[in-house]
Formats: sequence, C-alpha cells, structure tokens
Amino acid sequence: MGTQNSDEQVGGTGRRALLGAAVLGASGAVLGLPGTARAGEARHGGGVKSLPVPTIIGHRGASGYRPEHTLGSYQLALDLGAHVVEAGDLVPTKDGHIVCRHEPEIGGTTDVADHPEFAGRRTTKLLDGVSVTGWFTEDFTLAELKTLRAIERIPANRPHNTLYNGRWEIPTFEEVLKWQDEQTRKRGKQVWIYPETKHPTYFRKLGLGLEERVAKLLRKYGKDGKNAPVILQSFEPTSIQRLNKLVGNPLVVLLSSATSRPWDFVETGDPRTVADLITPKGLKEIAGYAQGIGPTLDLVIPKDANGSLTTPTTLVADAHKAGLILHPYTMRNENPFLPAEYRKGTDADAYGDVFGAYRTYFATGIDGVFTDNPDTGLLARQDFVNG
Repeated sequence: MGTQNSDEQVGGTGRRALLGAAVLGASGAVLGLPGTARAGEARHGGGVKSLPVPTIIGHRGASGYRPEHTLGSYQLALDLGAHVVEAGDLVPTKDGHIVCRHEPEIGGTTDVADHPEFAGRRTTKLLDGVSVTGWFTEDFTLAELKTLRAIERIPANRPHNTLYNGRWEIPTFEEVLKWQDEQTRKRGKQVWIYPETKHPTYFRKLGLGLEERVAKLLRKYGKDGKNAPVILQSFEPTSIQRLNKLVGNPLVVLLSSATSRPWDFVETGDPRTVADLITPKGLKEIAGYAQGIGPTLDLVIPKDANGSLTTPTTLVADAHKAGLILHPYTMRNENPFLPAEYRKGTDADAYGDVFGAYRTYFATGIDGVFTDNPDTGLLARQDFVNG
C-alpha cells in the first residue's frame, strides 16, 4: 500500500461486526464487544465475516522489523500473530510476471544500484503525473529481478532493519500464493493475504494490465471466490470495478487525502476527489462493487496544523451505514508517524505512545487497521477488547 499514503463510539453501529461475529483476543479467548457476538456465541458466515474485529493487518508484512514485501517480512507478521498479511503490492515485470514491490521504482527497496550490469536501466518516467527517476520493474525480466535483493526502504527511521539488507529476494505473487498454502497447512488455520494492484492505469497503458494477470493466478490456485482468503485492494476505483467482474474476492477501495483524485479519475477526466467518494452518495456507489474502504487515518480523525488529532469525522458511521468495512492505514510505532500528542522525545526512530494512538483510533469503531508492527497492534487490540 500506497504511494498515496499520508501518514460514533464503539458499538455505535451493528455494521462494526461485519468482519467478525466474534472477536478473538491475543490469548485466543473469545471476547465480546458491542455490536459483536459475546463469549461462547458461534460465528456466522465465512470469508471476511470470519475475521476477528478489529482486524490487525501486517502492513507489507512486519515492515517495522524487516525489509518490506519480502517473505521474511510476511513470515514474521504471521509469527507475531497478524490476522492478515498485506502480501503484497503487485507490479508487473517486462515479461508479464507479477512481483511484490511497494512501487515499480525499485532503487529504494533493492540493491539494484549496486549492480553495474543494470546501470543503463536507470531512467526517468512520468508515474501518475509525477516525474520519478530510478529503476522500474517493467524494464526487467523476472530472471533479472531475481538477481536482486531487498533492502530497507526507510533506513533513517529503521536503522535496525538494515541488518537484514540483502537477505531476501523479490517474491512473485505466485510464490506468495504457494507460501500462503504452505503456512495454512503448517499452522492448521487459514492464512489471509491482502494484495494491492499498484498503478493499474499506468501499467495498462504499457500493455501490462494487472487485473487479468492477478485474476488468472487466483483462479489457478482456487482463490477467486467470495470466501477466498484473499482481499484485493486498489487506490483506483476502476481497478476494483474491473476485478469485481473477474473474481468473487472481497474488494476494498483505498482512499488517500480528501483533496486528492484517484489517478484513473485524472486520466478519464472524472472531476471527483476523495472527498466526493466519502460522502454518503459516494460510499453507496462504492458499496455497489466493493465490500470495504481503506482510508488514510486522517480521513477518520483529521489533524490540525500542529499534527494533533481533532474531532473524528462521520466516515466510520457513514461507511457502516452503506454496508462497508473500514481498514484504515497505517499505524507505526515511530514518533514521526504518530499524531503530535503521542510522540515522545525527538529521535526519528524512537517509539512514541502508540498504545494511546491505537486506543483513540479503535474507539471510532474502525473494523481493523494496517500496521507495520503487528505485535504492538495485537497488544493494543487486546487492551481495547478487554476494555
């Protein structure tokens, strides 16, 4: 998830229980919440309805501890207890394979700059209206990408993660689907993943349409139904609409800042902004082809000019009224990523009062949250459900 990142009380609506009829605590005990089943009550329905609420989603794996979008990061997210793993951000190779990278530009997430044989591939492209210089997955074959190794994307904030630079290669989406099956067998419980189609309009214009390739792989592994353990997401509503016609999977529209426009809207001349999409009318439209939204946390609780939280918006209640789940992004432990009132000290990589921030966001009634630190999220969740 997303280049677009910016980094009603509980029980106010029965829709809060849409993702789960029961809520599991970190210890595995069934814990009741307003709007959810009480202890001892059976769950109802399969698919996303079987997931605990609030759901803890490992953002690009456990990217607070390992270089993101690597099998090492995904594996650690599961080991830490994440209910779902965001594996991964999907981009194509030159020869049409789908790989997991935060962005098609890989200079910041791999050691490609250390490979003299690829020096000539460095170029500047216009990516969703922004000039970007570097190396791009669509200029490499899968075999060439497999010679690279992943590195930490934000070493200034996470110097400890650089210890693992060079340890893991770039995984393909097919490898992730196989890994998901292997982990499901080993753990004796279903492993869930939450991949995202990245820049789908950009890639479609290059003849590398993502949706059809993703759908083909999901069908190959029998993971294209409404109860499949794969939730698909995108910042481009038309990508989700396209996927809705190709597969039965649960679908989520990602939403950036209120003033931004999805790039597919820019390309087609649709004047609407995210602010239009989060009105009751806009949410009702989204509910016609998707099951949820993934808003930036700022759309749930805006910040003032000092970076402090203000009054929650009506987005949670409005989305639930439309029948949509909400999985906002992204909770991170480090000071720079927290609201001002939850920061401690001034060190860029120091942890702030993230438990206080979780408590405030959970209280809005969100159905789950993306987090770089799944273990922290689970502890905060346990505090919340124990009340």
